[in-house]
Amino acid sequence: MTDTATAVRTRILELCAQRKITVNRLATLNGVTQSTLNNIVSGRNHSATVSTIKKLCDGLDISLREFFDNPAFDDLEQELR
Repeated sequence: MTDTATAVRTRILELCAQRKITVNRLATLNGVTQSTLNNIVSGRNHSATVSTIKKLCDGLDISLREFFDNPAFDDLEQELR
């Protein structure tokens, strides 16, 4: 099982690889600061907001549905805190 932060990180890196762009290039495409995006993909930020993910999707020209329609989000651990 995977946690949500890991699934988000995995999906972002996968999408960057598919488009042959760096994480830093993605940051310039969508208005999310480079430091925020680097914190998400490095694992320092464990709670990316839907708003941030929406901005990433806009930069990648995909919908939120397309972002989350991925095996990385299947069987996520239940996160109670």
